[in-house]
Amino acid sequence: MRLVCFSNMDVKIENSWKSVLRDEFDKDYFVRLTEFVREEYRTAEAVFPPGNKIFAAFDATPFDEVKVVILGQDPYHNYGQANGLCFSVGDSVQMPPSLVNIFKEVNSDTGAPIPTSGDLTRWARQGVLLLNATLTVRAHQAASHQGRGWEQFTDAAVAALSARRENLVFLLWGNYAKRKGAVIDRSKHLVLESAHPSPLSAYHGFFGNHHFSRANAYLVEHGKAPVVW
Repeated sequence: MRLVCFSNMDVKIENSWKSVLRDEFDKDYFVRLTEFVREEYRTAEAVFPPGNKIFAAFDATPFDEVKVVILGQDPYHNYGQANGLCFSVGDSVQMPPSLVNIFKEVNSDTGAPIPTSGDLTRWARQGVLLLNATLTVRAHQAASHQGRGWEQFTDAAVAALSARRENLVFLLWGNYAKRKGAVIDRSKHLVLESAHPSPLSAYHGFFGNHHFSRANAYLVEHGKAPVVW
């Protein structure tokens, strides 16, 4: 799908998020972002994820249901990978190395078996917001849509969660995610930071971070159901 299903007048996004982020849609940066993304989907070889999945992270996890936030950077930029949820791929898609390492840590930390599918929709439906900082990317061109306005939009989403919700868990892996977490009020949320799960850094602090068990312990402590990782 090449058509983009949003504009500054009518963003096709889950209703609770649409209400929370309403002020963003009429801002100049978002109008410019809309124009840029529409033109990219119209003219580029390919842009990921498919247009109807740009806001999939929000659609899968309504604002009031968020319990855990995992922050990514860009969507995957190869064909068939990006599905709108950070680190996630479709059922039949080979798992990228970072996702393999995430599942290795889940297994080591919680004992949960390593799944055969890299689709993280099951996490999202349990309240795990899988949010990339940039929601679109050109095929084979990592970071090609950075600096166009997505970061401001997703910062607004993180800031809204920090301000309006309590006792959430934010998992920040790598320096980029840590910087994006600067807006989080750490007096009322749990922020867990470590190295990124990519093969270049996983052995320098991601493996053994115990983020998944620590997140669940915090959720249970605050009367919330743990995530089945």
